[in-house]
Amino acid sequence: QVHLVESGGGLVQAGGSLRLSCEVSERTFSDYDMGWFRQFPGQEREFVARISWDGGSTFFGDSVKGRFTISRGNAKNMVYLQMNSLKPEDTAVYTCAADTNSDGRYNYWGQGTQVTVSS
Repeated sequence: QVHLVESGGGLVQAGGSLRLSCEVSERTFSDYDMGWFRQFPGQEREFVARISWDGGSTFFGDSVKGRFTISRGNAKNMVYLQMNSLKPEDTAVYTCAADTNSDGRYNYWGQGTQVTVSS
């Protein structure tokens, strides 16, 4: 069983920055891709970013390209989402996820952390 715990959410003013962290409790963490998603109230979950197992490839949703970056620290079993130039429309619950089967589908999810951007 893989457990994911997010941290770093909070309240920030528009134009500000936050860094989210996701700790993964699995020793083979460095073998699989990781992603971040977000969910707005009453809406479907939206893809934010993905990083390959070795950190060599990253992908971003159109709405965050150029503002967010994703990174990982395999020695610490951590994945990070650096969010810059935040906008009120970035307000959502952010959740990290693991693709442990390397099939492009995420099979483990964290509980999420709330990010609120005030105007």
